[in-house]
Amino acid sequence: METLLQQITETASWLRQFNYHQAKVGIVLGTGLGQLVHHIRIEKSIPYNEIPHFPEATVESHKGQLIFGHIGDTPVIAMQGRFHYYEGYTMQQITFPLRVLKALGVQQLLLSNAAGGMNPAFKKGDLVLLEDHINLQPESPLRGLNAPAFGTRFPDMSCPYDRQLGQLLQKAAAANGTALKTGVYVSVMGPNLETRAEYRFLRMIGADMVGMSTVPEVIVANQLQLPCAAVSVITDECDPDNLHPVSIEEIIAVAGKADEKLSAIFAAVIRQIGA
Repeated sequence: METLLQQITETASWLRQFNYHQAKVGIVLGTGLGQLVHHIRIEKSIPYNEIPHFPEATVESHKGQLIFGHIGDTPVIAMQGRFHYYEGYTMQQITFPLRVLKALGVQQLLLSNAAGGMNPAFKKGDLVLLEDHINLQPESPLRGLNAPAFGTRFPDMSCPYDRQLGQLLQKAAAANGTALKTGVYVSVMGPNLETRAEYRFLRMIGADMVGMSTVPEVIVANQLQLPCAAVSVITDECDPDNLHPVSIEEIIAVAGKADEKLSAIFAAVIRQIGA
């Protein structure tokens, strides 16, 4: 535990020399979602493997860079790629960057992901604001951590996604002429996609879309009292009665097409935060 605290402190201290401590907003970019970087006036970009104690991104579509810069007048840190349990990392490693962002002074967090749509109303390319989630990951990122420096051991999760940030995203989407639906996200371990029976089960327990990320980060954000909001890009339609094989290449391609709209919405909200 002391080692993790030391690592967070050392990483944050190392990043301060490059002005990362000036950032107000943190951004986590999911699978196939990277166009937001074109909205950033980049001042520094550091590969994860050069940052002390950072894991390395092993998923091909995740570039693995920590970017500091500005969107409008708002200083931001963008994680161009995240970490997943299926890569073999522990939950503490997956969420380590979130703790570093908080230590650097980030005040708000925006997350994105690619997800399979199980709600029949969701189609490929749709953007869906997470209103709640179901955690089916194998363990909690808070397991074993009980020092006051990590935050309360039993964070309230009755409203894990910040309503004010959600409203800002919905207003920005409307102004951009983009439909932003709402739904419940379920996070599973992966990396395999789901069977027809699993899609039926996940839909029955109340999920609208399924993915392999985001929830561990949101749990830690809530423990750290870091307001957050997340948007899924629906990359495939998961109707168990009409299911077609899908490849990761197709998922990335669909995410890439929707990325421009999502990036414009995120950028508009971030500019507003800094206004």
